[in-house]
Amino acid sequence: MTLALLSAAAAPSRLNPVDLFLQADIIVQAVMVGLILASIWVWMIIVSFSLRIGSMRRKSREYEDEFWEQRDREGLLTKQARKDIPAARVAGAGLDEWKKSTARQPVDRDAARQRIAAAMDSQIAQESDELAGRLNFLATVGSVAPFVGLFGTVWGIMKSFFDIGAQQSASLTVVAPGIAEALFATAIGLFAAIPAVIAYNRFGGAVDQYEATLQRFADKLHMGLSRELDRA
Repeated sequence: MTLALLSAAAAPSRLNPVDLFLQADIIVQAVMVGLILASIWVWMIIVSFSLRIGSMRRKSREYEDEFWEQRDREGLLTKQARKDIPAARVAGAGLDEWKKSTARQPVDRDAARQRIAAAMDSQIAQESDELAGRLNFLATVGSVAPFVGLFGTVWGIMKSFFDIGAQQSASLTVVAPGIAEALFATAIGLFAAIPAVIAYNRFGGAVDQYEATLQRFADKLHMGLSRELDRA
């Protein structure tokens, strides 16, 4: 009776993540550390990408408004503008190809239109690929992290069975701590994977939307340059 009371008094009243980590096997600890680092990196990407896509949308919107109001449009295509604003780089690609195509006479209008469209489409694809490049890590974490956590869980459960054999006892006192530590690895894996999957899906849609915005800008510019070709 006294031993039972002592055991009840020593039992923890709530889960302590720090204790679960410290008491886990070294392999399980390594899995937990890797997943925690991956989770931190995921949240860094989420914050940085949110700020970046918001800034790019604002700059592109301001640039497009100024571009259509400005008669000297080539004056807006400075080196600094092309460096900072994707819409400026798209416009620069189209205007550069337009100047090259109209430099020699006679002008092949149909071929010039195709080259201008191809130049801007290529620049749009490059901008989208660059913007979406870091999202691959989110996809990787979202798909791999649960299995990495599961590996830690399997290892921890194997260790619990080994402890059962070593102590020749299958009581919860022997089994429960190891299983709890093992399941904690799966929980960390899910903690890393769930935000990564949600962010990847949401940011993937944001990239597609931004690409469509650039494409509409390029189409409008292409129509303007096409009318210039008709007058050339």
